[in-house]
Amino acid sequence: MRRLLILGCLLATLFTGLMSVSLPARAAASGAGEGRWVNPISDVCWKCLFPMTLGNIQLASGPQPDTTNPSMPIQMCPYGIIYRLGLAIGYWEPVAMTDVTREPGVMVNMGGFKIDLGRTGTGTGGQSDRPEPGAFYHVHWYKYPLIYWLNIMTSMGCFQQGDMDIGYLSEVDPMWNDSSLSLIINPEAALFGNLIAQAACAADAVSSSAGYPLSPLFWCAGAQGSMYPFTGYTSNEFSPLEASLLVTERMDFKLHREGLVQETVGADVAVCYEYPTPILPKERWRYQMVNMYPETSTCHAFGASTQLWGATHNAPTSRKNFGYLLWRKRNCVYL
Repeated sequence: MRRLLILGCLLATLFTGLMSVSLPARAAASGAGEGRWVNPISDVCWKCLFPMTLGNIQLASGPQPDTTNPSMPIQMCPYGIIYRLGLAIGYWEPVAMTDVTREPGVMVNMGGFKIDLGRTGTGTGGQSDRPEPGAFYHVHWYKYPLIYWLNIMTSMGCFQQGDMDIGYLSEVDPMWNDSSLSLIINPEAALFGNLIAQAACAADAVSSSAGYPLSPLFWCAGAQGSMYPFTGYTSNEFSPLEASLLVTERMDFKLHREGLVQETVGADVAVCYEYPTPILPKERWRYQMVNMYPETSTCHAFGASTQLWGATHNAPTSRKNFGYLLWRKRNCVYL
């Protein structure tokens, strides 16, 4: 009996030792990514919902300038063979989140867990840092219907519905790491790869930093550079933060081009439905950082410079993982 007790104690000690060795190794393997879960209450800049308008009458001001709104506060929407009257409201809706990462499969906004997607990228472009100034980033697009979750509004036509969902993974898109292949969906990129077209982006950078991106310069991403091509490659990466914003804006443009993200038209239009827009209406989008350092005090126009706020959100020890919450201007008829 005594021998059995001694043997049991030895086995228990051995088992405990093995667990203490194997569990940290397993944790290290599963926690290879960097990220944190986004808190839908405390990590969101709620004043970015504004300005809010009724027709073209501003009901509440916001941290950034507004876009054009319908002139009439009363609009009609068709429902079958009948029309219904409603109020033409405008506000900024949080509709999507993006992960931006150098590590394939790392879900930054979902705690940093890693999905094994097999071999991704081309060469070392999507796998690790390189000595060259350029870089390659993957982007994950999440559907994020925050207004629907919190039941802030009751009119179904005035907010995105559904659950949080992974809408797009660049790792499984062969066009994301091949500039030639991406010409299938952005053939006009060949027209803007010259000094004259790119020099015009300086004006867009100044205007975007003031809150008003220049819609006619649709090939420009303001202070971040060029929207084309729709790939994860960036040249002359002087700031990982700027590069992460550039590929986020490119992904938004790409999804608009593919018809996966649509738009609500504003001025003098009965805004009853969403419409496809192959050209990104960048003046109707804004963003805020939610990872790794949430920025809850304000939001920024597409193409705006990060010089005033980026220094405290771009740590030198970062593994170049970022997360953004995207806000889209919503014009709708509240029935």
